[in-house]
Amino acid sequence: MTLPFRLDVGSPAAPPRSNGELVFAEPWEGRAFGLAMAASQAGAFDWEDFRQVLIARIAAEPEAGYYVCWFEALEQVLLVKGEVTEGEVGERAARLAARPAGHDHMTATGIPGRDQVIDR
Repeated sequence: MTLPFRLDVGSPAAPPRSNGELVFAEPWEGRAFGLAMAASQAGAFDWEDFRQVLIARIAAEPEAGYYVCWFEALEQVLLVKGEVTEGEVGERAARLAARPAGHDHMTATGIPGRDQVIDR
């Protein structure tokens, strides 16, 4: 996959890495990362706008954690661009919060990429 931008390395917006590989502590972090990549590639927002909002979020809340700031920055740029409304964001957040603990999208076999994806 060729990205129309480069991920920062060594700047405030640089994603966490280990031996050069991206690091995600929780599954939602990887999903938030992928969502931002896909939305940017689809033209939902300009990557530099996202990057600047991310840097500002990290500076404002350094204790929040990188991917919390990442997700908040993504939400902010999508709201500003009119891709989502605050009501839609709130509704989706409430639906996700209401899911049982451990709920995740899995395949019928439990192996990603095998069988049809199901929503448990």
